[in-house]
Amino acid sequence: MNYLAHIALAGDNPEHQVGGLLGDFVRGPLRGQYSPAIQAGIYAHRKLDHYVDQQSEIRLFLQRFESPMRRYAGIVADVFYDHLLACDWHQYYQQPLDGFCQDFYRHLGNFGHDLPPRAQMFLERAPSIGLLEGYAEADHLPMILQRTGQRLRRPVALEEALPIIEQHKSAIAEEFHQLYPRLQTFVRTTLQEIDLN
Repeated sequence: MNYLAHIALAGDNPEHQVGGLLGDFVRGPLRGQYSPAIQAGIYAHRKLDHYVDQQSEIRLFLQRFESPMRRYAGIVADVFYDHLLACDWHQYYQQPLDGFCQDFYRHLGNFGHDLPPRAQMFLERAPSIGLLEGYAEADHLPMILQRTGQRLRRPVALEEALPIIEQHKSAIAEEFHQLYPRLQTFVRTTLQEIDLN
């Protein structure tokens, strides 16, 4: 899952949502540098990443790619799943996508001074370009994948995965919609367990 899914799966609590995003920017042990609710969101993000890697839908996604792209296909899946979520947002959430994204940018801004540098860059850039809501636009996918690939230690042209995705688009969408409700249940249960401890 990429930014949008992690934020949405974190539920209605704004601090859980912030933690859902920060899971991509914060490494190592948490030592109380964030509120308990933000830390819960980060923990849930980490647990979700591990859980997703074990799901049959992800294995099917990866198997569609030959080496060397298969090595990076999990990153491609993260981005494309955000696209599918954005396109079919109304199936899972009552609040329109644009409103959800604007609310999240505002919530994230409330913690601007406490964010790590890369998350501060996200906050500075994402609202002005509509980064999260832009996942709904298929025309944005080549650029998103290209930029994502350039941030890897050894840059990879991830946009070259798009013809395989297009070839299997219907099956991938069906698999995503089988997977996403399980992810909602998993994160909800994980956050409840963290709150009880």
